[in-house]
Amino acid sequence: MGKGFRFPEKRKTLTSVLLITVLLLLSGVFFVLHRKNTPPILRLSETEEAFLLPGKSFEGQTPAPNPYDQLSVPTYITKIDGTYFIVDCYHDQIIYSDSLTKPLSQWLVMTDEIRMGHTLAGDGTVFLADDTENNRVLIYEKKAGVYVHTQTFSDIGIRPHYVIYRNEDRLFYVWSSMTGEMYLFGRIEGSDRVALRGIRRIPALNGCYVRSFTILGDDIYFVSGNASIIRADLDSFKIKEIYPVPDSMAGMIQISLIDGYYYITVSTDAAGSQSAATILRTKDLGSLISGGYEDVYDVFIGGGTPYYITCFDGLYYLTEHRLPGHSVWSFRSEQGELCDVKAVY
Repeated sequence: MGKGFRFPEKRKTLTSVLLITVLLLLSGVFFVLHRKNTPPILRLSETEEAFLLPGKSFEGQTPAPNPYDQLSVPTYITKIDGTYFIVDCYHDQIIYSDSLTKPLSQWLVMTDEIRMGHTLAGDGTVFLADDTENNRVLIYEKKAGVYVHTQTFSDIGIRPHYVIYRNEDRLFYVWSSMTGEMYLFGRIEGSDRVALRGIRRIPALNGCYVRSFTILGDDIYFVSGNASIIRADLDSFKIKEIYPVPDSMAGMIQISLIDGYYYITVSTDAAGSQSAATILRTKDLGSLISGGYEDVYDVFIGGGTPYYITCFDGLYYLTEHRLPGHSVWSFRSEQGELCDVKAVY
């Protein structure tokens, strides 16, 4: 009789415990999802904390000279505020110079803290470098003539691969090459500190190797690893159009609009063979699948792997690897004709 009397209370107690457990689990799931979808405003790193120490001075520090007289898989060349930068990917460094005529051994090292980084962008105050194999973005500032590592953003997708600065919205766009995610960074108003402003996504590209993106007007283009080019809305990232491409150009690197042509650098075919590496161009992305393009790699000798194209000083620049003797090119385009093609390094 006593046991029968206590049983309902015991069941009530068990029910309460189960209810509390379920609520705790749901709270945990909500917390994780909330953290996942709400990017932090600012992540302080040990580097930044040291940089912000009161009275910290960089006077007397000198940049290290480039220890190499050749480039090893250069991926990106750019000019920011009168200074030239080359991302020397396989040397795990970014080097800089005030002149493109100096031999590489006279360039200086901006950073050697990256592991196979690919690009660099700056707004005149801060510089963002993708630290590809460490899934990080590193922030630098120039202080007393040296580039100082001031902030570190970790867990930026998987293999962040391409970063640009867009003056129109004063944002840095950083692309995670394996997750279909774009991380948007911007400086906090009135400060040199950089904050993560938001994350935009193309779910269809999650798991595809996408090496870059191109912003043209209100659209953003992705040369994707699933044998297609995607055109999406820049604000919403909603896909507007998909252009299929042949298997021979499936491993695209970048698309650039030059003098009315879309130039596409290609690394591999669908099977991953670098023998398919080339530069193609077309006026109509919709015609690619039917062979509506021309190969122009012979203008640059050919035979290597062309990578990113940039533009400054009134010229276009192309980085290239796999062949010695010409890893950076400069060229112009006049009325659709490539001209003044020169090996810079």
